[in-house]
Amino acid sequence: MGTSGSHGPALPIARSAARSAARLTALLLAGIVLTGCSSARRAPDPAPAPRPSPAARALADACEVPLPGPWRTALDAGALRPPDGARAVLADAGPGWTAVQLTGDGRRSAALVSRGGPPRMLLTLADPVEHQLLAADFDGRHAVLAVLEGRTLDSPWSLYVWDSGSGRARRLARATGPGPLPRPVLRDATVYWAQGVGNGRATVYAAPAAGGTPRAVHTGVMDAPFAAGGLLVWRESAGAGTRLTAVSRATLRPAPLPGPIAALRDVRAVASDGTTWAWVAGEPEQRLMVWRTGDARPAAAVTRSPGADGVDQVRVNGRLVTWRTPETSYALDLRSGSYARITPPYGYAQGGGGTLAVAYSEGNAKTAGARAVIQVVRADRLPGLPGCG
Repeated sequence: MGTSGSHGPALPIARSAARSAARLTALLLAGIVLTGCSSARRAPDPAPAPRPSPAARALADACEVPLPGPWRTALDAGALRPPDGARAVLADAGPGWTAVQLTGDGRRSAALVSRGGPPRMLLTLADPVEHQLLAADFDGRHAVLAVLEGRTLDSPWSLYVWDSGSGRARRLARATGPGPLPRPVLRDATVYWAQGVGNGRATVYAAPAAGGTPRAVHTGVMDAPFAAGGLLVWRESAGAGTRLTAVSRATLRPAPLPGPIAALRDVRAVASDGTTWAWVAGEPEQRLMVWRTGDARPAAAVTRSPGADGVDQVRVNGRLVTWRTPETSYALDLRSGSYARITPPYGYAQGGGGTLAVAYSEGNAKTAGARAVIQVVRADRLPGLPGCG
């Protein structure tokens, strides 16, 4: 979900422009002194355009590096241990919390793990076989849970809000027709989500987590919204292509996006913390793109196979951008300009707000002997990945 922190190279760009201007002034002054007896003055050359900072140039040439030993040690130390006899599936993660689905003894539950403590049961799913915890968000008081009521992605789904004060969950919304998959957002005690309304269209809603009538914010052909700082953003059909649309979470009125982001067309898997933006561009040759506040233009960070193959589930987590491919999951370090595989084959990652969670199976996931592994770490405590040399 949303994260915080800025690593934009605005200051290096400003210094570079200042140095260029100083050199230009010195040359012009020197020319006037040397040719002072001449009445003709040559027009000064135009000032050079700002160049990308070294950090931006390095990011555009990101390379794959081996996962460092300290990363492996930290992930192993953060292993989540489910109750005896229960099988855990990672659903989502955020600042200090991890949402998991627990199955055992003929029951299936949605549970929350806060800062390494034991799982706290939030909701017992009505069908222990068919129903699945798809996504979640938590703000310290309330949790919102998206439950898919079937094994296919076009199954009905419900949103539930759990209140830590009462320890109870209530249903907020239910969808039975086509529309975006639910990925609810919970910020400032308000839940945001998109729900199909027919004819290929969906509506973005906002509702108080404590209870109250949902408010329709916008209707269109769109994906589920996500939080980007103080904005609520979604991808929406715009004529023959798609673009990003935003509203202010404070007012629920249309709000401007940063220029390079507003200019994007036909991108997917967009994620942001409001400062760093990441998305997938290009077909069939895909590229993982990154733009940070202060950058002159987006950078094509990952362009090579297999890291750029079938990119999905992009997440921004401080200095890290994580994503999943059909084969494994990766993390890009925005400081080092390098990326590494962070799970064994077929693993995936979730997280935001300083929490990184990964999940994978030891052994064949379709057999009884397989063991599900979930590891949760503080992303800001992980060392930087090695540079590209």
